[in-house]
Amino acid sequence: MSQKKIVLFAFRGDPLCFVHVLLNGIDLYERGQEGLIVIEGDAVTLVEKMSQPGHFLSTLYQKAKGLGLFAGACKACATKLGAIEAIKKEEIPLIGEMSGHPSMGGFMAEGYEVITF
Repeated sequence: MSQKKIVLFAFRGDPLCFVHVLLNGIDLYERGQEGLIVIEGDAVTLVEKMSQPGHFLSTLYQKAKGLGLFAGACKACATKLGAIEAIKKEEIPLIGEMSGHPSMGGFMAEGYEVITF
């Protein structure tokens, strides 16, 4: 069986939605599959909150980060929504090869299946 490559694009700033992004990214990793996470749209505002000890997503976020699952965060959205400093502090790459936004087509060209949240 060939290994699938999945990239999860998270747009929603709802932590109850983002928990599924983290859980699925970690699950893919633990199953030996390649699964990356791109933080887009309103979701960029969650980084500062999740990085705080005591936040209910902090443990999952730190695990995903430690596993290297974050391909990056949208540079344009992080700039527009005032999240750029928090993302830089967390050392998540800012990506935006498509007018400041991450390109799904770029990931697809590298063999990734795109799933959006």
